[in-house]
Amino acid sequence: QVQLVESGGGLVQAGGSLRLSCAASGTIFSINAMGWYRQAPGKQREVVATITKGGTANYADSVKGRFTISRDNAKNTLYLQMNSLKPEDTTVYYCNAVVRAPVGYVEVWGQGTLVTVSS
Repeated sequence: QVQLVESGGGLVQAGGSLRLSCAASGTIFSINAMGWYRQAPGKQREVVATITKGGTANYADSVKGRFTISRDNAKNTLYLQMNSLKPEDTTVYYCNAVVRAPVGYVEVWGQGTLVTVSS
């Protein structure tokens, strides 16, 4: 069974920075695309940033220039460096990955980590 575990969320003042991490564990042959998503209460989950196995990144317009997604394929770990945080970035952030496991390709979600930005 493949699991994703996020860490790094917390409380920060506006203008501050946080770094989220997402570690994949289990029997993993390879990981294709990975991404960070967020979901505010009562709203749909939205993409924040995605990254291919080769390192090509894409960002939501709302975070371009402030957030940086990266991955360490050797460690099966995904990162999100968040700078110049704004109160509207406050919500739960989820890690996502498409993993090649013994059963085939599976899409896996983490449990979420809360980011709170105070004004």
